[in-house]
Amino acid sequence: MTTITLVQGDITRESADAIVNAANSSLLGGGGVDGAIHRRGGPEILAECRKLRAGHLGKGLATGRAVATTAGALDARWVIHTVGPVHSETEDRSELLASCYRESLRLADELGARTVAFPAISTGVYRWPMDDAARIAVETVRNTPTAVEEVRFVLFDTRAHAVFASRLG
Repeated sequence: MTTITLVQGDITRESADAIVNAANSSLLGGGGVDGAIHRRGGPEILAECRKLRAGHLGKGLATGRAVATTAGALDARWVIHTVGPVHSETEDRSELLASCYRESLRLADELGARTVAFPAISTGVYRWPMDDAARIAVETVRNTPTAVEEVRFVLFDTRAHAVFASRLG
C-alpha cells in the first residue's frame, strides 16, 4: 500500500528516489518547478534532455506522458519529467492531468523507485485550479496500482498544502 504524505517546501530540496518535474514539452527547462529543478540539478539534467530531444522525442514530450533522466545534483536518483495540460474553461482536460500522475508512477515502477516526490502539476502558469488539481492528483495516486511505497506531494505554499490536506482527508 502506498503511503501519501504532504510537505510544504521546495521540491528541489527533497530527498527521494525520484522527483517529478512539471516540465514543458521541450524538456529544455523553463520557469517555475521546471526551471528550479534544472537550476539546482545542474547541467547533467539538461544534457540528458537534449539527448532525448535528439532521439525519439524530437518533437518534444506529449502532454500526459513521462520520461526519466538523471537527477544531477538533486538528492534523488532520477527526475521524472511530465508535461501537464494547460487548464481550459471550455474543454475537460482532467484525464491528461491524471495521466501525468499515472505515467510518472508507471515509470517510477520501471525504474525501481520506492519514494516519489510530486509537485502540484499544472497549477502554476498552466492555471489549473488548485482544488481540482488536488482532487485529481490524490484520487489518481490512490487508484493507481504501484510498487512505490511513498508518494510525497511537495507543495510550495501554505494554501496549496491546505488544499491538498483537505483532499487527502
